[in-house]
Amino acid sequence: MNTREDRFSYKMKATPPSGIRKFFELIIGRDDIISLGVGEPDFSTPWLMREEAFYHLEKGQTSYTSNWGLLELREEIAKYLERYNMYYNPKNEILVTIGGSEAVDSALRSILNPGDEIIVCEPCYVSYQPLSELCEAKLIHLDTSINGFYPTAEQVEAAITPKTKALMLCSPSNPTGRMIPSEELAKIAEVVKKHQIWCISDEIYCELVYDGRKHVSIGSFEGMKDYAIIVNGFSKSFAMTGWRIGYICAPRELTEQMCKLHQYSSICAPIMSQYAAAEGLRHGWSEVEKMRISYQQRRNLMYKSFCDMGLPVVEPEGAFYMFPDIRSTGLTSEEFATKLIQEYHVAVVPGNVFGSGGEGYVRCCYATDVSKIKLALSQIKKMIEDVKK
Repeated sequence: MNTREDRFSYKMKATPPSGIRKFFELIIGRDDIISLGVGEPDFSTPWLMREEAFYHLEKGQTSYTSNWGLLELREEIAKYLERYNMYYNPKNEILVTIGGSEAVDSALRSILNPGDEIIVCEPCYVSYQPLSELCEAKLIHLDTSINGFYPTAEQVEAAITPKTKALMLCSPSNPTGRMIPSEELAKIAEVVKKHQIWCISDEIYCELVYDGRKHVSIGSFEGMKDYAIIVNGFSKSFAMTGWRIGYICAPRELTEQMCKLHQYSSICAPIMSQYAAAEGLRHGWSEVEKMRISYQQRRNLMYKSFCDMGLPVVEPEGAFYMFPDIRSTGLTSEEFATKLIQEYHVAVVPGNVFGSGGEGYVRCCYATDVSKIKLALSQIKKMIEDVKK
């Protein structure tokens, strides 16, 4: 006879809740907390994109779309990817998803079998590890903290075994904001091709890069189209988090497998989100640039402040996160974040939730109002001074 414990999936029971959401839940309904925790732009979606959605809603266009997504959106995505020297057929090599998160899940579930190994470069976004484990894959934890928070080709090759199926990358990185240098990325591409493994590249922050840098995708290197799975979306660059609109690009044989999963799990992305996203790709780039410039200014402010406080931190090249080293306080990441929110009313995310190499750090998001950032930084400084007394 089954017990009540048997009524649930053992894999889901073993999966911890998101460490980011844990701290997010603590601030819901609290006006006295300044959040540097959740990675969400403080901008509204550009008006021209909202207006496009309104137009189609007013016309009563509220139906399902193709499982693959609107062809006009996939065609705009294909044109956009050409900027980065990647060429995908919009008919069968681009799949529109419910945000980048579904894209990651679809890729993992479509390539991993129980016992396969996947190399995850850590610290990393919190979903990569549990989603891989739900596929019963074995995680190979690659600690990038020893290199300044980006993986090297030498590290990747050393981690590969006969069971390795895939490598997971994110550049610019969540939670560190680091970009993999193009020369190192080229070397990693050679390792991937040599061992004929998949490389899932999460490029959701690729438009938010600073100081004149240009994003380079691992999918753009010669011969990588057969091995690259490119994840991207509109949540960060176009401030569309709540619209849940992303996409994934891969060889046709793989996108056909992912589309089957998409058919059964979610059918299609919301049609109004798809129309808005297509308009953004056509005419929204000046708005993206305004947001990018603002984030760069906030990054500069936060970086200088942490340096002045005596907290070592690597200056991010992209995204909108900073990952200061708080070990000098004598507190763990969890202790630091808990004390900061309870006593100083500032929310950050403890670095240990992002995997190996994250302990001793906290993630601070600077996608919030400058006045709030300044106040939060003054509170962090006060806490550090109080702890060291």
